[in-house]
Amino acid sequence: MATWSNINLQDSSSPLMEQMTFFHDHALMILVGITILVGYTMMSAMNNKLLNRNLLEGQTIELIWTTLPAITLVFIALPSLRLLYLMDEVNNPMITIKAVGHQWYWSYEYSDFKNLEFDSYMKPTNELEENEFRLLEVDNRTILPMNTQVRILVTAADVLHSWAIPSLGIKIDGAPGRLNQGSINLSRPGLLFGQCSEICGANHSFMPIVVESVSLKQFMNWLKN
Repeated sequence: MATWSNINLQDSSSPLMEQMTFFHDHALMILVGITILVGYTMMSAMNNKLLNRNLLEGQTIELIWTTLPAITLVFIALPSLRLLYLMDEVNNPMITIKAVGHQWYWSYEYSDFKNLEFDSYMKPTNELEENEFRLLEVDNRTILPMNTQVRILVTAADVLHSWAIPSLGIKIDGAPGRLNQGSINLSRPGLLFGQCSEICGANHSFMPIVVESVSLKQFMNWLKN
């Protein structure tokens, strides 16, 4: 049971990830229906002699097996295109942060505030406190307010990196000399974990990302301190 419980999507922490989860379930139900239909057809074909001397053509069945897949593709394509546009949309961000990938750590700049930038390294195992995750905890977490539109700009200082947090449904590649942007809207408080998902060198596995989602009041107190 423990193995099966891990084969699923992480709990969503943003409206975008909720939409991605809904689309996943929607597409999965269509695939289950197709699998059942094809399986039934195969079993029927194997259990008859495939003989009918009066069968010369089957325009009706040809029309059905051409029309049904086309309709199925429309039911998948429309929500997929809607979701693609939602993922690229950045509406009136209140806060902008910049994440820069290095070999092998992240640095963050809060562009709307003066002199607010820091590096974020993975915590060594011997420095971990109780309830902290090995290879996922960092020394400086990225603090963001929830229910606030946040724009994130991602780039790299040396090689290709990728800023990814599964529970937010976000994965942005960072390339040297190029800025890629994404949108974050945190829907609940908590700690969100991610990692660099681009193979960027020997220590690629040791570039964790930790976003701490807090209330706006807590975020303002953090800025003051």
